[in-house]
Amino acid sequence: MGADPLSTPDRRLAPYAENVAASRGRLVPEPISRTRTAFARDRDRIIHCTAFRRLKEKTQVFVAHEGDHYRTRLTHSLEVAQIARSLAHALKLDVDLAETVALAHDLGHPPFGHAGEDELQVRMAPFGGFDHNVQTFRVVTKLEERYPAFKGLNLSWETVEGVIKHNGPIAHRLDEPAWAPIREYHRQWDVEPAGFASLEAQAAAIADDIAYNNHDVDDGVQAGLLSLAELETVPLIGPQLLATRRDWPDCDDRMVRLEAVRRMIGVMVEDVLAETEARLASDGIVTVDDVRAARRTLVSFSPAMLADLAVLRKHLFERMYRHYRVNRTRSQARRILAEMFQLFMAEPEVMPPEWSDKALGGDESRKARAVCDYIAGMTDRYAIEEHKRLFSLDLALDL
Repeated sequence: MGADPLSTPDRRLAPYAENVAASRGRLVPEPISRTRTAFARDRDRIIHCTAFRRLKEKTQVFVAHEGDHYRTRLTHSLEVAQIARSLAHALKLDVDLAETVALAHDLGHPPFGHAGEDELQVRMAPFGGFDHNVQTFRVVTKLEERYPAFKGLNLSWETVEGVIKHNGPIAHRLDEPAWAPIREYHRQWDVEPAGFASLEAQAAAIADDIAYNNHDVDDGVQAGLLSLAELETVPLIGPQLLATRRDWPDCDDRMVRLEAVRRMIGVMVEDVLAETEARLASDGIVTVDDVRAARRTLVSFSPAMLADLAVLRKHLFERMYRHYRVNRTRSQARRILAEMFQLFMAEPEVMPPEWSDKALGGDESRKARAVCDYIAGMTDRYAIEEHKRLFSLDLALDL
């Protein structure tokens, strides 16, 4: 047997990988850690922060309390980080930075997944808007209060850039009201909004796509919203189901599902590696500066994979994301957040003191932002319980 490539001592990074020794540092200078690189230290700060722990009970597709085996934002983030590390390793990038951006990418998601985000966007439209990516940025630069010397986590420039720009350049978005916090931060510390983020951040972004497409299939079948039979005709998952049944004819449906999803992840990872290596070569990418000045995203699916993904996503949208059971949950979730938002705006003093203090003594926009931050930080379970405490008269009379 050959040596395990992960155990070989030669881990020299590619010239277009981020060099942690050349990091642009932190907004508030800190002593260098003896035990961790700057990017590993960023990763650890994210893992230890309150917003990361709350992801354990925030919706991916199914509300967190609906079943123990469905993905939550936390398990999704861990799966994205694993795929991002694998891509970074294969491309000879900094695996710590890729993992860090992956772990951070959903910190700003409100309770109840996209239903919660949709409702906060509606409620915050008159007050500067809401965007979960911007909220993630605000979490790591302001809302987390864990250190006496600064607000936020004081992450490295490269990590903050990855959080902001993992989906591509942002110069065209800085005039949007919801992006005002990043516009203000950019005046303090240039985030190079017209350029692409590092390859590590791009790896984290595409790892997100790989993870949710595969694991939504897995969760959808477990929930009974999708069947293996119908999926056999759908691109990507269909060929893997048929190949698994051919290779393992005696396996039950559960094992067939798990094996097919595992294989689909492998197919998508290999496609990304091949397409990315081709783009790096054809675009003449040699340095980190070349990455930021590139004319297109470099870590990408092939055109054929993108076509297959479009068909798979269409099927998931029609059969799963808009299934009446999911729609009912979305409807309930939006009503919970809408009613709490309205109440907190009318009576901010019913919020806990750390939030009511921020809401009082300012204009309506400042109050709305405090209300939004309080709601966005809630877990699914906390939001449901808080709504009951606020709107159930029986509970109120028992206080």
